[in-house]
Amino acid sequence: MGAVIRFLLDGEVQEVRGANPTTTLLEHLRGPLGRTGSKEGCAEGDCGSCTVLVGEAGGEGVTWRAVNSCIQFLPMLHGKALMTVESLAQDKTPHPVQQAMIDKHGSQCGFCTPGIVMSLYGRAVGAKGADAPVAEVLAGNLCRCTGYGPIIEVAQGVQAEAPPKVDLAAVSDDMPLSISFEDEIHGVTQTWLTPRTTDELAQALLAQPDSTIVAGATDVGLWVTKQRRAMPALISISEIAELKTLEETSAGLRVGAGVRYVDAIGAVGKLYPDLAVMMRRLGSTQVRNSGTIGGNIANGSPIGDMPPALIAAGATLILRRGDERRELALEDFFLAYGQQDRRPGEFVEAVFAPRLEAGRLFKVFKLSKRFDQDISAVCGAFSLAVDGGVVTDARIAFGGMAGTPKRAKACEAALIGRPWTEATIEAAMTALDTDYAPMSDMRASAAYRALAARNMLRKVFLETQGVEARVTPESAHG
Repeated sequence: MGAVIRFLLDGEVQEVRGANPTTTLLEHLRGPLGRTGSKEGCAEGDCGSCTVLVGEAGGEGVTWRAVNSCIQFLPMLHGKALMTVESLAQDKTPHPVQQAMIDKHGSQCGFCTPGIVMSLYGRAVGAKGADAPVAEVLAGNLCRCTGYGPIIEVAQGVQAEAPPKVDLAAVSDDMPLSISFEDEIHGVTQTWLTPRTTDELAQALLAQPDSTIVAGATDVGLWVTKQRRAMPALISISEIAELKTLEETSAGLRVGAGVRYVDAIGAVGKLYPDLAVMMRRLGSTQVRNSGTIGGNIANGSPIGDMPPALIAAGATLILRRGDERRELALEDFFLAYGQQDRRPGEFVEAVFAPRLEAGRLFKVFKLSKRFDQDISAVCGAFSLAVDGGVVTDARIAFGGMAGTPKRAKACEAALIGRPWTEATIEAAMTALDTDYAPMSDMRASAAYRALAARNMLRKVFLETQGVEARVTPESAHG
């Protein structure tokens, strides 16, 4: 049974045997299932044309969430329920969302329309993250024809309805899903394992330390669809309840490595309101419904948006290898580009963010070419303590400025012990040139990044003086 992928499609049990574990859900939909309504526009989770709803056990019933099927691997659907755009019409009568798209001319070429319909249907049935403002819900659905006016009009008229009722008992399985796949044509052997506990995960990684850990697949999915990487062994953490826990104490917030962004935003926002605002921009609803904070950290990208903010907050990691655990300051986890302080067989179990001291200033700024769901050119995070007009402590970190997320220690030193004045800020801005030697790439030139980082620090100061200053591509020029 463990090698059979079981899920519900419109309430009917589907069984898949002998599947390549890196087959995407979209490939299976458009191929064996013949559900061609979901489109492949980008194959990287950006355009939303492939949006579907996935239901999983949560609370007293089933929780639905919109996801990008182009970067979800088929085994990730095991034990869950699925709805596609073909699920909505009843007796050839369009669903109200579909009819509204017709009546209000919300579709022209129609390529993106199925994904938009599924996002709006998710809004109607109370899917995860779909209670956000309309523009936020639709940020992950790109349309090149209509200019969004009619689509937004449809979205604003969506009427709430009861979510679909499904019984996951027919596809539930307490055993780890274990797949072994051999491609006789290409001579490739792949394995997929979905452990159910952290103990099972720890033992699996000791046995196969070179395995690729899959959390939400918002990065790993692209390794397959864009880079065509061969990954012999994959271990999914999606079914480990222990890694999905959020624990708030008087000391701070412990976030399990498997907690998705959509589930963390509320708790994070209580401690760090600015960080929660930024989290709503780092990906679309579909991405936040899949991606995890632990995955963003463990991936080690120099342009990941969470690490700079968490470093500034003084966060620590809990790492586990076998039965051993160790704590590590998050800033020490990133050693060099593509290299983290993680031993073979070790994995990120949780991250702990301490509660801010009363009166402490905490700011996060994300600068990108596109406001929504775009990769940062620069991400800056600032945690400052000012007492009696003097800076008594400073923790500043940037992403996009070096090969890793990195603290600005020279800048911090230029601030600590000095008066919180414009002159001090000017000196600290200059010190940033000691901290970083950014590179030029498609997102920004080195000079642009350096100037943007300086101006983010200036923005922190101006806001404490009651001056509103927005971070935009234009304002970064001074």
